[in-house]
Amino acid sequence: QVQLVESGGGLVQPGGSLRLSCAASGFEFSDYWMYWIRQAPGKGLEWVSGISGGGGRTNYDESVKGRFTISRDNAKNTLILQMNSLKPEDTAMYYCATKRSFTKTTTQQNYDFWGQGTQVTVSS
Repeated sequence: QVQLVESGGGLVQPGGSLRLSCAASGFEFSDYWMYWIRQAPGKGLEWVSGISGGGGRTNYDESVKGRFTISRDNAKNTLILQMNSLKPEDTAMYYCATKRSFTKTTTQQNYDFWGQGTQVTVSS
């Protein structure tokens, strides 16, 4: 049974940091690209970042480039998103998702597996 379980969200002040984790199980983790996608209240899905199966290739949306860092630990089947210099516009539900190939799609059905999400709120 495939599971993607996100954690690490919470309330943080502007300029603060959070570290999101996604624990994966039930599939060959290192064979898949891993992604972070977010959804702000009342808005559609927004692709945030992706990392290749081996971790050697990363991609970021322009809105988070230089502030967020995606990484993975294939020995622990874990995906990480380190978020620094957070802004109120980063407030969203953050989902981890996976697909064998690289994509920037914002259609949930185009991903192989999808987590339940963790809420990030940036507010003073």
